[in-house]
Amino acid sequence: MSFVLVQVIVGGLLLGAVYALFSSGLTLVWGMMNIVNFAHGDFVMLGMYVAYVVYTLMGGGPILGAPLATLVLATLGVVVYFALIRDIMKGPMLAQILGTFGLALLLRYSVFWWFGANFLSMPQDIVGGTYAFAGLRIEASRLLAGVVALLVTFGLHLLLTRTSLGSKMLAVAEDATAAQLMGIRPDTMQAIAWAIAAGATGLAGALIANFFYIVPTVGETLAIVAFVTVSLGGFGSVPGALVAGLLIGVIESLSGYLIGAVYKDIVVYVLFLFFLWFRPQGLMGKM
Repeated sequence: MSFVLVQVIVGGLLLGAVYALFSSGLTLVWGMMNIVNFAHGDFVMLGMYVAYVVYTLMGGGPILGAPLATLVLATLGVVVYFALIRDIMKGPMLAQILGTFGLALLLRYSVFWWFGANFLSMPQDIVGGTYAFAGLRIEASRLLAGVVALLVTFGLHLLLTRTSLGSKMLAVAEDATAAQLMGIRPDTMQAIAWAIAAGATGLAGALIANFFYIVPTVGETLAIVAFVTVSLGGFGSVPGALVAGLLIGVIESLSGYLIGAVYKDIVVYVLFLFFLWFRPQGLMGKM
């Protein structure tokens, strides 16, 4: 196997880790509340713009931009839950779809109004140069994004499975009424879930802003990636989102290298549909 092919695979794994990070928030919200957040990709877009504003106003890189984006989006997640989600949860599925889709449009066109439709980008050397290791050349920005995303996604899985807070959140997901009888406040746990999910998108957005184009419509592309990742991994499964994100990142990179970047999305979606034909619940989902 040539060094170029290995480098392509490594790059795909690093990008796939970021896909897994912001997709884990989507699968968390679905697992707890059975709500599909159509504004999820636009949350990532907002994280990218927060990182850009931090750089332009303060000259700060991801060390400052990533925590601020996480905090801003986590706060937005709580606001969105109490202002919108808590009420539309009581309505039919159509109300949930239209509510979150309307939120996506509101966020997207608010950014259009404030920043315009121009493509923006961060300096390529904002994180550092390029590292050479065993014949491979990896951009520092992509390495940072992949490693941080991988660690945070793993940490989220541990939070849900190894902590008291995670146990309470899972109890609410199983039966909110029974959890309330045990002294757990479903509203609080669901608000925390939205804070974690939105915070993860903010962090992912701030990380990929260092090497990805920034434009108000980028959320549409990232939302599709998130839905494919969650569906492939299995709705409600953070480990499934991690595995699926890594797979999609590698498939995208290999497709772009072997047959051309124009066709990489087609390859991903064809393989995705082919897989779901045989296993509709996803890699780690339950029937």
